[in-house]
Amino acid sequence: MTYPPPSDGWSDPAWSAQQPDPTLQASGPPFSATPVGKDPYAPADPYAGAPVDPYAAAAAYPQPGYPQPMGYAGYGGYQPPPPQNGLAIASMIVSIIGAIGLCGYGLGGYIGLIGAILGHVAQRQIRERGEGGAGFATAGIVIGWISTVIAVLATIAMVVFFVWLANQESTTGYGTSY
Repeated sequence: MTYPPPSDGWSDPAWSAQQPDPTLQASGPPFSATPVGKDPYAPADPYAGAPVDPYAAAAAYPQPGYPQPMGYAGYGGYQPPPPQNGLAIASMIVSIIGAIGLCGYGLGGYIGLIGAILGHVAQRQIRERGEGGAGFATAGIVIGWISTVIAVLATIAMVVFFVWLANQESTTGYGTSY
């Protein structure tokens, strides 16, 4: 049995192709459209007669080898870290060498000034380029300035000591004339 199209102007594309079902009961009450052997209250199967695509499930997942957005469903969301700024690493190394140089009468600490300057330049590059290594640059700046300040204090202390020593009178008697 076929039904007339709805009167609201909407047309169902499947309606025009409806053909009478040959499995309908020939006997029974009039206007009965119950198929033989089927429950009239069972929900209709929307997938009946649809072709099965064996590759449809694989197409739902992204193909390997292509970068995926971070946090993509089904994946860990791993993003490689940004590259390290080489100047930041050099800043830390030079500042540490300057701190070790403090053992040489404190004058080796002036090398820390170079490390601190390299650290400031590295921080600017990291902000502009989005690179990693901000911790190295900060460590280079802190260690470099501390070793430079200690070197300046050691230099002042040595100058004061040598000036004081030069102004002392000789107690040995070698420099006196009678």
